[in-house]
Parts: sequence; C-alpha cells; structure tokens
Amino acid sequence: MNYLSTRINDLKESATIAMARLSRELQEQGHDIISLSLGEPDFVTPNNICDAAKKAIDDGFTFYPPIAGFRDLRKAISEKFKRENNLDYSADQIIVSTGAKQSIANVILSLINPGDEVIVPAPYWVSYSQIIKLAGGIPIYITTSVVNDFKPFPEQINNAITSKTKLFIFSSPCNPTGTMFSKEELKSIAKVIHPHPQIFILSDEIYEHIRFEATHESIAQFDFIKERVIIVNGVSKGYAMTGWRIGYIGASLEIAKACDKMQGQFTSGACSIAQKAALEAVSSEWDQYDFMRESFLRRRDLVLGLMKDIPGIKYNIPKGAFYVFPDVSSYFGKGNGDDKINNASDLCMYLLKDAKVSIVTGEAFGDANCVRLSYATTDELLIESMKRIKASLAKLV
Repeated sequence: MNYLSTRINDLKESATIAMARLSRELQEQGHDIISLSLGEPDFVTPNNICDAAKKAIDDGFTFYPPIAGFRDLRKAISEKFKRENNLDYSADQIIVSTGAKQSIANVILSLINPGDEVIVPAPYWVSYSQIIKLAGGIPIYITTSVVNDFKPFPEQINNAITSKTKLFIFSSPCNPTGTMFSKEELKSIAKVIHPHPQIFILSDEIYEHIRFEATHESIAQFDFIKERVIIVNGVSKGYAMTGWRIGYIGASLEIAKACDKMQGQFTSGACSIAQKAALEAVSSEWDQYDFMRESFLRRRDLVLGLMKDIPGIKYNIPKGAFYVFPDVSSYFGKGNGDDKINNASDLCMYLLKDAKVSIVTGEAFGDANCVRLSYATTDELLIESMKRIKASLAKLV
C-alpha cells in the first residue's frame, strides 16, 4: 500500500538535481565524469562576505531572526533596488527567504488557487511547473524557438490569457537559455498584461549580475504595472553564495505580508549568519565581483566556439547566466549499437555513458528538442567535455 500523499507522488524530482546526483554516484564508483549539470558558480564566496559571517558569529547572531529577515538586510536590499535598478521598494516590501526557490514558492502559494492558470514561456526553470502544480494551479506553456532567441511574442501571451489566468512567470537572464529581455520587449509584455487586473507578473531576476549586455532591465520599472510585479532575486549566483541559501522578493506591501505569513508556517526566518553575509554582499559595489562575470563571458565564448564545430547543433547566443541550451533534435532517430536516441533524455544518458559528461535534458525545461549544459567550471574541463561530446555524437548514425 502506498501511504504517501497524492501531492508527493505527483511531484517530480528536479532533473538538474537528479542528474547531478547520478554524476556523483558514478564519480564515487571511479568513473571520470565531467558534470555540466548543476547551475552553480565554481567560485568560492569572496573573502569580505565570509568575514561578515564570521563577525556575525562572534557578535552573537545565533538566535531566531525575524521571519521577513533582519531589517538592516531588508533596508540594504531596498537601497540595492534603488541604486542598481532605479526601483523603489521599502524595507517592508521585501521578504528574505532561504533561497530564491523558496521566494518563488512563497509567491505562488500566496497567489494561486486550485484551477488558476499560470502562463509559463518555455523553456523555463525546472521548478516553476512543479511549484505551480503543488499549489493546484495549471501551467499554460508558451512555445518559443531557438531561432527567436527563445522569446515569446506578445501575441502568444495575449492568446494564452483566459478568465482563469492569475500569473505570468519568467526569468531574465533566463535559466536555461541565457536569454535577456530588452526594455522594449518587457514593455510589450507589460502592455499585454496590463488590461487584465487579475494577472500578476513574477519576474525571476536571480541571474541579474551574470549578464553580458550593458544593462539589466526589470519589468517592474513601468509604473503602470509595477504594483502587480513581484521581483525574485538573491545572492546565490552573482556573489557565488549558493550554499548560504538567501533569496528575497520585492513586491507590493499586500503580497509581501502574504509571503511573510506563508513563510512563518514553513521555515520562519532564513539563517541569521547567512543574512549577515548577504548584507555585506548586497551593500558592496558590484564591480568588485565583476571578475566572475568576465570569467563566465570568456567561458561562454569558449564553449560556443567549440560547439560551432559539432555538426547538427543549433543554439542561440546566451546574453546572461552560465548555460547553453542547444537544439540537438538532428540526432533523434540515430544510434550507436544498442544505444538508440529517440529524444533528448536518451541523448543525455548516452553522453553520460559514452562521453562521461553529464548534461540535463531539455524536456525538464519544457523543450524536448534541447539539452542544457552549464559552463560554470574550468576552461580545461570545458575543452575536454566538448571534445568528448563531439566524439560521442560522431558515433551516432
């Protein structure tokens, strides 16, 4: 008898976490696996941020923090929004959580009722769809193409809207595609949503600082839609702080209070020491961490240069984040001995077995023609992994 709830039985495991776990298991068995599956900077957290955490321990910040986060951190995030994004959010409009993933869950669980529809342009980050379903919502996917830089057309969004639509969710820079939206593109989306007062926008901006364009644009900059925009951000990616687990939202006071209430019944406040580290991160000038962005840009160009020599692969030019999301459908229907490639999942397992390189199927991100690989690793490993992938794909006939 299955005693587990329907909720947990229906919930899918994160494909990125599953592939990373499989890679670790194979490495522990002695296999020479290069993992390009997890979205994690390979840099150690900068010293000034670590020093702030050590000081917090010495200063006795070892008690329960406020559910919404320490006020000095929320004030610093408010100042960050003004300084870097020209957005006005008071400290009371900011909720700090244990990572951007919890921030997203807080928002969706606070807004979505069973049967509500959420418009999700595909490709999308793997957890969006599962969190929506966990809340009883219905994801409505919009198909995009590598040819159009994986961007939805405004008319596609408009055609997806129904009387049940409650939320539009997207990321920029995007995981998994690296796509970034311009100010005009965001304004076009906002104009489509604006006539429907029941629809909110969740803008996932966690990769804001890992961008290769001059400016990051936020859809919250438009006054006519701002009150219905919820910004999700955090310190994991831009400051190499994935293990510290600090994310946050900026939203209307009503939504911020709702997320505070929701979080109070799940985790309460985020780790006190991690919050003090995050305070140092968001208070400091971004350009002191710019060496990481420059490294990611160099690695992107390295990977794209090597990928150019692999037949049958189509890709966009990522403008941010640290992923490439190539279309590999030209290899579907091919095989190598007993290995038959029917889809992207088959291709990922084949490359894990034959090339000893782990990447993630695009099916998990809403595009069954693609795979995602992360270039958040050393140049040497990227060169070796692309060499192995090219050799393994050449065996498929």
